[in-house]
Amino acid sequence: MTKSVALVIGASRGLGFSIAIELAKLGYHVVCVARTVGGLEELDDKIIEANGTATLAPLDINNSEALKNLCYNIFERWGKIDILVHSAVFAAPLSPVEHIDKADLNKSLSTNIVATQEIISMTHPLLSQSKKPTAVFFSDKQSSNKFFGSYGSTKDAQYRLAQAWKKENEYKLLNVLILEPKPMSTSSRARFHPGENKKQLTTPSEEAKRLIKKVIQASAS
Repeated sequence: MTKSVALVIGASRGLGFSIAIELAKLGYHVVCVARTVGGLEELDDKIIEANGTATLAPLDINNSEALKNLCYNIFERWGKIDILVHSAVFAAPLSPVEHIDKADLNKSLSTNIVATQEIISMTHPLLSQSKKPTAVFFSDKQSSNKFFGSYGSTKDAQYRLAQAWKKENEYKLLNVLILEPKPMSTSSRARFHPGENKKQLTTPSEEAKRLIKKVIQASAS
């Protein structure tokens, strides 16, 4: 029997890191994508400790050719993706709208919108080869807050892309999930909310355990 394959994008830290571990524990071979090689190597160690297996793919999702090659290699080796988890996002520094840095805005547009559409486009044929394909995205309530103009507008656009894809597949095999994580103690949140009491936050590991139940439930239905 062909092993179930999960593709986790944004896997070198935070929620993506923890979800990759949980999927590996469940027997999925996890293809882990991120730019940070050190984070991916640490993740690989954790997955091996959990008796799981992984393939590390250090790449920038803004590199269309690298994404294309990744999907081609997945097809050549496994012929499918059973679960796609897209947790990568560029969180630009907080700023009043009139002072948004143009380079930050362009990177937000490229990473959060353009790359997301390309990921959807390139992984759709692979997901179509699974008997029960599931694609997972994440929303973020704080994106509508003041000073979140660069991050918030592009994160909302990423959400809209995922929502449209979900509706387009409403009566098809592909199940598109858009999940809302609880506030977590991550480096990105620490930048957005300096001085926040971390004891009031959940950890990415705890949240991954909660959310993965929803993902597996959806992929089994």
